[in-house]
Amino acid sequence: MGVPLRVVSYNIHSQRDDTAALAAVVRAAKPDVVIVQEGPRRFRWRQKSATLAESFGLVMAAGGLPALGNLLLTSLRVQVRGTRCQRFPLTPGRHLRGAAYADCRVGDAEFTVAGSHLSTDPAERPSQAAEFKRGLDAATSPVLAGADLNEGPDGPAWATLSRGLTDAAVAADRAERLTYSCADPRRRIDALFVDPRITVVDYDVVDTPQTRRASDHFPVLVDLLLPTTG
Repeated sequence: MGVPLRVVSYNIHSQRDDTAALAAVVRAAKPDVVIVQEGPRRFRWRQKSATLAESFGLVMAAGGLPALGNLLLTSLRVQVRGTRCQRFPLTPGRHLRGAAYADCRVGDAEFTVAGSHLSTDPAERPSQAAEFKRGLDAATSPVLAGADLNEGPDGPAWATLSRGLTDAAVAADRAERLTYSCADPRRRIDALFVDPRITVVDYDVVDTPQTRRASDHFPVLVDLLLPTTG
């Protein structure tokens, strides 16, 4: 059967939009894990991350400034057993970016959750994707990775990250669901990739009046079944 896990991957636009709508969207989804892009990464980032997590009814697991705004939040159902952050090599004149990882357990299942946000520069993205993929490949538990790739499924960074992993949208036959922008949906640049041992039960890109107020990206909501360790 496996252990159920509900995951949201969400670029929250640095909380520059309707924060009450943002909190309501996540709370309504009742996730076990939220993979945040554009979370707090500057002054008072710890307090701001904790406040964001509390607004979602969750707790902070990993990320923030050390992961350059990538943030992993969990419900109390999830036991976080270890965390780490990664910073990608800096291209002069560009933004420093990275990734966050958390080794977790829920019920009889172990997994590693990871999140990243790749560059808007197409020349920079492939190397960042390769760095992120190396981090994913180093995990000893089945991985689930949420990311804003800033490119569509036909891009080289997407190809790198999806190698050996399952694109949850494709597995659920929902690859036509676009994630950006809320004002003019035209691209699928946000994705959740999972280990092939993880079953994708359902997948949705939540497009509602509330999500259109909450951020410039739609949240990706995925129900999974994790393999047990027994």
